[in-house]
Amino acid sequence: MTQENPTPLPHGDAPQSFATTGPGRVWLALRHPAVLIGLGAIAGIIAGLILGDWAANLQFIGDRFIRLIQMSIVPLVMASVIVATGSMTGAGTGRLAARTFGWMLGFSALAAVVAWGLGGLFRPGDGMVFEGELDPTLQEEADKTEGWQDTLLNFVSTNVVEAMANADMLPIIVFSLIFGVALNSWMAKTGNRALLGLFEGIQNVVLLMIQYVMYVAPIGVFCLLASLTGEQGLSVVTSALSYLGVTALGVLILMVAFLVVIWLKTRLNVVKLGAKLAEQTVIAVTTTSSAVTFPTVLRNTVEKVGVSQRVANFTLSIGLTMGSYGAVLNYMIVIMFLAQAGGVDLSAGDIVLGVFLSIMLNMGTITVPGGFPVVAMFLASSLDLPVEAVGLLIAVDWFTGILRTFLNVNGDTFVAMLVAHDEKEIDHDVYHGRSTVTAEMDEDLLEDAARSDD
Repeated sequence: MTQENPTPLPHGDAPQSFATTGPGRVWLALRHPAVLIGLGAIAGIIAGLILGDWAANLQFIGDRFIRLIQMSIVPLVMASVIVATGSMTGAGTGRLAARTFGWMLGFSALAAVVAWGLGGLFRPGDGMVFEGELDPTLQEEADKTEGWQDTLLNFVSTNVVEAMANADMLPIIVFSLIFGVALNSWMAKTGNRALLGLFEGIQNVVLLMIQYVMYVAPIGVFCLLASLTGEQGLSVVTSALSYLGVTALGVLILMVAFLVVIWLKTRLNVVKLGAKLAEQTVIAVTTTSSAVTFPTVLRNTVEKVGVSQRVANFTLSIGLTMGSYGAVLNYMIVIMFLAQAGGVDLSAGDIVLGVFLSIMLNMGTITVPGGFPVVAMFLASSLDLPVEAVGLLIAVDWFTGILRTFLNVNGDTFVAMLVAHDEKEIDHDVYHGRSTVTAEMDEDLLEDAARSDD
């Protein structure tokens, strides 16, 4: 992380006299990535409503955008974890890991408990009847899903290359953690830091590569939402408003809990977080993918929030697979919804198992769009709940995906702030805008991309 000018400079190459005028500020605002992506999303919804079914032809363009981001996630996460652990002493690594896992598991458990309470209070599944056809392959896929014992076993892969090829993130992270610790020990004995420098270079180049991909983000988001709206329209959301409302309320409660804890721990002005997290929030809710949003979260957490590069690399990489608080919340609400829709009374043991499964399903899977149907079927099968009602939830999954991803990505930044505070590695001057930093990246390459960066 490099220290820059104490007074932030205006974006892009616009002259400062122009940038401080009314037209200049409007022009700079329109160039902001979050604004461009938001405009792309709005235009996509309008286009989908106008074009109808034909908008499905745009899906492949949106899919290409998602894949361009996804292909970078494995090398970025591996390099980030290895650099974070390889740069620390063994004691520092253990302390950082303990604090990271502690906050993540604590908030995940809170998310599950909040969902159980809201599901019991508002009973979103009461009176719900699904009359459509359920894809028969979903039951088959759910039956193939491994139990929790196998899930724990698969934290460690027998072939890390195969795990990389399949984007199985948890075994990749476990390998990277062990590799980083071993690299740290090896460097202490030999004094040779060349291998660490290699992984630092990989991390920086992949981050820059993703910045280039983000040039086309507004187009990709436009095509994704045009296709979705053209196929489903907006009326689909009315079939499960109670379920969506309970999920939204749960997200709101957890957001308040995060902000209160951050304020109590750090005494930072949490009101400022809204503007700092705007860009990653827009990307999250328009792509409904934590994986796609990850590079932006990493950059914003360092450059806007003031978390050190070391803590951000480690905590956010772990959070990509273990910090899905919105997913945990949603999974537990799904359990309550299915039980109520089928008239099933959940015992205390069922509820405890549901909380456990919700947290376990959050671990070991990278959050990308499209995985919810199998998760819902697995939960239904594990707790003997009616699978037919899953069809209602699948129909509105894009909307719940917005809520899940919103909490997932911002929750990761919040946990990084808490860990950085405990480690005394959060820069209050950066947070309050009195100085600026740049996420570690080759300076010559960074200059070429500066116009699109914020």
